Amino acid sequence: MIDVGADGRVWLLSGTGSSYALRLTERDELLHLHWGPRITLADAEALAAEPLTAYRGFESQLDGREEYPVEGGPRFVRPALIARTDAVRGTEWAFEEYEIAAGTDGEELRLHFHDSVHHLDITLHYRLRAGTDVIERWTTASHAGAPDAAPVELLRADAATWSPPVRDAWRLSHLHGRWAAESQLARTDLSHGEHVIGSRRGHTSHTHLPWFALDDGDAGEEQGQVWSAALAWSGSWRIAVQLLPDGRVQATGGAGHDDAGLVLLEPGDSYTTPVFAGLWTDGGFGASSRAWHAYQLAHVIPDAATSRPVLYNSWEATYFEVSETGQRALARRAADLGVELFVVDDGWFGARTSDKAGLGDWTPNTDRFPNGLKPLADDVHAMGMQFGIWVEPEMVNPDSDLYRAHPDWVQFQQGRRRTEFRNQLILNLAREDVREYLWEQLDTLLTSAPIDYVKWDFNRCFTDAGWPGEAYPQRMWVDHVHGLYALLDRLREAHPGVAFESCSGGGARIDLGVLSRTDEVWTSDNTDPLDRLAIQHGFSQIHPARVMSAWVTDSPNEQLNGRVSSLRYRFVSSMAGVLGIGGDLVKWNEAELEEAREWIARYKAIRPLVQQGEQYRLRPPSEELSAVQYVRGDETVVLAWLRHQRHGEPQPALRLRGLDPAATYTDVESGEVHRGAVLLHHGLRTGLKGDLDAAVFHLRRN
Repeated sequence: MIDVGADGRVWLLSGTGSSYALRLTERDELLHLHWGPRITLADAEALAAEPLTAYRGFESQLDGREEYPVEGGPRFVRPALIARTDAVRGTEWAFEEYEIAAGTDGEELRLHFHDSVHHLDITLHYRLRAGTDVIERWTTASHAGAPDAAPVELLRADAATWSPPVRDAWRLSHLHGRWAAESQLARTDLSHGEHVIGSRRGHTSHTHLPWFALDDGDAGEEQGQVWSAALAWSGSWRIAVQLLPDGRVQATGGAGHDDAGLVLLEPGDSYTTPVFAGLWTDGGFGASSRAWHAYQLAHVIPDAATSRPVLYNSWEATYFEVSETGQRALARRAADLGVELFVVDDGWFGARTSDKAGLGDWTPNTDRFPNGLKPLADDVHAMGMQFGIWVEPEMVNPDSDLYRAHPDWVQFQQGRRRTEFRNQLILNLAREDVREYLWEQLDTLLTSAPIDYVKWDFNRCFTDAGWPGEAYPQRMWVDHVHGLYALLDRLREAHPGVAFESCSGGGARIDLGVLSRTDEVWTSDNTDPLDRLAIQHGFSQIHPARVMSAWVTDSPNEQLNGRVSSLRYRFVSSMAGVLGIGGDLVKWNEAELEEAREWIARYKAIRPLVQQGEQYRLRPPSEELSAVQYVRGDETVVLAWLRHQRHGEPQPALRLRGLDPAATYTDVESGEVHRGAVLLHHGLRTGLKGDLDAAVFHLRRN
């Protein structure tokens, strides 16, 4: 709901449990008023009537108070907008009008401003999604000058600036990492100055997820107020959280990592930033996560109400030794276990017998698949499974037919060595001819065989991000991402039955932007079941289990730690998300195959709870005993893991959440009956012992 003040210069957006208020001064300064618990329009107008503090010393009246600080005027904070022509730099806008647009799933407030020197129209967008407290914000800048007007360069154009209320102290939560150690949760006191997270790698990256949360230092998992925001962008990005000298906090974020130039607007051109969504909740970090999960399931993820199938991926079984016969043998074993989706990974196309050749040539290798992929896909379907493949369309090997024909299609700097990571270069998707080639290749591929699933990988970062001959090569950083989005959108429209997974050497392309175009994400290349618990814990701060792919692989996993763990522990770790199998099934003995069958059947029984239910993090993986719980309707499931038992001590009981204290619950496996109040206040005993033990408890309300 959006309310407007009597003077037409105060706006109040109210969700299910929160409100957001802003006002326009007589000097057309757009000031933030409130972001937190629900208030009335009269409350917002009372806040708007309070005078700004007078200028004092070297401080600005506006810093930390503006909705969208621009460069220029009496401002010293990091600007959200930096615009220039050859003659003038900075922005001085005048308010023109506001409008409220009604949509099927929420209202949108649009505030229109104009800079007469740059002939720049600037629109700030605020959309409150129905049934949520998530506010989506973004900005549009349009060159409204005459055809002969000078172009305007946007050195920086952030999506939004978020300002929580004044508090005595603040704590910042964010997710950092690296390859094989993504989504590591960090919570630190916010000190004066700036804390900057982001990526300058051309994609979302392993180093940070584009999300942060703020609390006053007292919030816990299930108590306290939390302010958080997430950026919907899959390229380079930056979020800067600044604690100002007067104790106010400003968090600004958008596409691009620096201020070296984003887009060049000719007359008639416009640029729309990605969405920077914000959320206030009361109920701790758990309530914040559940609200983010519900928002994504309702408004972001395609076909989110459909549960994802149990997957088998052949990579760790075959690596590049792919053959139709070998894949068919793996498929038979997978089908016998109850797997629902069989995926052929790298090595099925072109001259792809190693990572040194073939990328870019998206036709089946005729030695390995003499009649194409259709015979194998038909056989997989006949076994009762869907069929999927791996692709990496944005990459090319120098040893490929594509590169030999079009060496100018890659990103490169004239006169400089072309840096190869994993023996590959990056295609420039900002070029229309590159996008058209990829469309033709992938559309032909998806038409040639009954393919149900595409794992879309991206295995290196931007390095030589040049575009010789282009008048404004800097636009490649933005337009490559727009090209990726356009290609995915076009493929999804042409092949509506095909699901897509986002992968980038693990979890290096996970954000709200790519999630609006894909059905799940590859969380990490690290499938060690103990390491995965911390990765999945961090991931769950913002994203739901419905998109979190998690595989059971062979033990020991020699690629990483060489840790030995039971099949039980590996399965329970992976059952916290979208279950997949990645081990070499040919080497599994009959006892292992039978146990895997049982775990897959158990997962299918709890899948609606895991993928569609509300998640409660009962104990974090930093503790010896950790657990997560999912609640949906009259059912709940608890997944618990023990790292080490010490001194023969029994493990503490798990106090459950989200249950009816007046009800009783029956364990589906054992038949044991539990009282809701006892589970809530005293807890569930797991009986775990030893090292790397795990268990699943599926309870149904009587």
